Amino acid sequence: MHQMTTGASNDFERATSIARDMVTRYGMSDLLGPMVYAENEGEIFLGRSITKTTNMSEETMRKVDSEIRRIIDEQYAVARTILETNRDKVEAMAKALLDWETIDAEQIEDIASGRPPRPPKPGGSPGGSAGGAGSSPSQPSPSSGSPSAEPAA
Repeated sequence: MHQMTTGASNDFERATSIARDMVTRYGMSDLLGPMVYAENEGEIFLGRSITKTTNMSEETMRKVDSEIRRIIDEQYAVARTILETNRDKVEAMAKALLDWETIDAEQIEDIASGRPPRPPKPGGSPGGSAGGAGSSPSQPSPSSGSPSAEPAA
């Protein structure tokens, strides 16, 4: 948990985009107040998303950047504290996912309550927690329809 990976880059891009919108579009900044600083033009330009027009001074741009940085830093600290406080649950969930590939709501509830997760229910969805890809060898696989299969009752 003490290192950054490239896998988090999309998370940082999205968080920055949300924080920028909070400050420039939704007026969610105590420092800058309830004012819109960027407006969508509604056009798509060269395959990019909707462009934004900004009508603000260099000083205001610096304040916007500072507010975005403050929001990102504060929320990063909150997320890190939650993960560190619940590290045992994060590791239990990771182990359950490695063991069973997917987990259901009851297993997540077990982990969140500090209990070991119950095994997957038999007959889960394809590729799901039971009988799907990555299921444990102790789980029986569906019959292939061969003559050695047991007759239906």
